[in-house]
Amino acid sequence: MRVRLFGQYVHVSIAALAGIEAAIFFGSLFIAYWVRFDTWHPTAEVSARNILWPCAAVFCVDNIVSLLALGLYSSRQRARTAGMFVRLVAAIVAAMMVTAAVFYVFPSLWLGRGVLALASVFSLVGTGLGRGIFARMVDESLFKRRVLVYGVGQRTAAISGLRRRSDRRGFEIVGFVAPDGENIAVPPERVLDASTGILKLCNRHDVHEIVVAMEDRRRGFPILGLLECRLAGTEVTELLTFLERETGRVRIDVLNPSWMIFGEGFRRDPLRLFSARALDLIASLALLILSLPFMLLTILAIKFEDGWRAPIFYGQARVGLGGQPFKVLKFRSMRTDAERDGQAQWAQKSDPRVTRVGNVIRKLRIDELPQILNVVSGHMSFVGPRPERPQFVAELAQKIPYYIQRHCVKPGITGWAQLCYPYGSSEQDALEKLQYDLYYIKNNTLLFDLAILVQTAEVVFMGKGAR
Repeated sequence: MRVRLFGQYVHVSIAALAGIEAAIFFGSLFIAYWVRFDTWHPTAEVSARNILWPCAAVFCVDNIVSLLALGLYSSRQRARTAGMFVRLVAAIVAAMMVTAAVFYVFPSLWLGRGVLALASVFSLVGTGLGRGIFARMVDESLFKRRVLVYGVGQRTAAISGLRRRSDRRGFEIVGFVAPDGENIAVPPERVLDASTGILKLCNRHDVHEIVVAMEDRRRGFPILGLLECRLAGTEVTELLTFLERETGRVRIDVLNPSWMIFGEGFRRDPLRLFSARALDLIASLALLILSLPFMLLTILAIKFEDGWRAPIFYGQARVGLGGQPFKVLKFRSMRTDAERDGQAQWAQKSDPRVTRVGNVIRKLRIDELPQILNVVSGHMSFVGPRPERPQFVAELAQKIPYYIQRHCVKPGITGWAQLCYPYGSSEQDALEKLQYDLYYIKNNTLLFDLAILVQTAEVVFMGKGAR
């Protein structure tokens, strides 16, 4: 079972864990104050409580955002226990530093370094114990929706073929119902008898949701049966909508234009365009201020390695909004003769064309920082599909359906596809990333952009997908 938060479908167990940890963070500050000062004197009790409530709220929000940024609320997190602990410690320390900065800016909230340090220790212990207890005591099957698939043809492979644990986390398949005249492509033992009616079948198997995956709806579509189920409280969902919710991507193999035309999302109203541009400008200024020292060091390192006459930046043609070309700016991370023959090449793992400085700045994503200028000029956004070279776009558009549709929004420095899928260097990778790009284009909102920006911290600091 999943709930929708900030444009993403989040599993209920993860949302419940975040709620429990929010209570731990909030209460830790109160406990820390009590431990630090032993008791509240009557004269200080009122003022202390008035201060503690906003302080605890700030401390709680900072910790939740920090854990989110380091992938601790991600259903795709694959780190082992040691890796999770390291991320947890880093998140708590980062939250403590951010909270201290907030308290410094607003002196009326300051409670003392001892209180903040104790609250962070209590938060670390409480979160670690809480996650261990939650994992042992909470059965994920309690949060899973029991799904009945109406269809037994090739389209059902889009569901039964899901292999990643994160994709199957929110549901379990009760069985399949065979429409009249449809060839069976699923194990026969999983096909259920619906001769007494779909509603009775759903009641017998405690079904929460019916997913319609028929090969041809023009033949024998069970309108009355599905309507009866819907009015009885059982959700009825189209296959593509179900897959979008459970996997966080739009499946190209079952996509049809009418779903994009009549479905929710894919909106680009003036308010959304204004909020996106405002976020771009504010984030550009903030990132420029924070990254300026690193950019200056990168310039010196490039000059030191390749000589003072070597170019610092690398301009490359990319395809932007509406298919219009523009020149993207990056710090040069490859040799100056990387493409002597003029032929565009996919970047490969351990690419021999990458310089020593380039290898470092690619892993840290510093080579992407000059794209701030592309964002300020309006050719790019902070969040959006990755811009590709015209040669690759022309080739991929001929082979991959709906590839051109990714250009209905501005390309971005970071994006949903970059978070969910590793660096792409092939046609198959481009197809996989397109499915995430279409999900972003359909569901993009200001809050979704902010969530992506926060989660990008894990990609940068953990070096995920860098080449």
